[in-house]
Amino acid sequence: MTDHIHIRKADGTWVVRAGGAVLVESKNALELSEGSYPPVIYFPRADIAMAFVEPSATTSHCPHKGDASYHSIQTKSVLIDDAAWSYENPTENVSRIKGHLAFYPEKVAVEQL
Repeated sequence: MTDHIHIRKADGTWVVRAGGAVLVESKNALELSEGSYPPVIYFPRADIAMAFVEPSATTSHCPHKGDASYHSIQTKSVLIDDAAWSYENPTENVSRIKGHLAFYPEKVAVEQL
C-alpha cells in the first residue's frame, strides 16, 4: 500500500528551463508528495518539447511506484544526462503519473510562475 504517497493537481503554471530555453510550460502538472521527501512535479508529455528529450540507458526501481526510465536533455550546447525520469508502467496506486516526466531541479530549472 502507498498511503505515504499523495498525488494532486499542481497549482498554477509550471515551467522547465534548460540551456536558456523553455522545455515545458504546463497548467496540467501533478504534484507527488512521498513521505518526508520534497514534493516532485510531474509534467504531461503533451506539454513537453519532447524533441529535446532523449531516452537514456539508466533505469531504477521504486517498490512503491515501479520501474523508472531516465531521459537526457539535448540543449543547444550540451547534453544534460539523466535530467528527467518517468514511470512508463507505474503501480496502480500511482497510475496518475503514467505519461508524465519529472525533472531534477539540480540539473534544470523547475519553477512555478
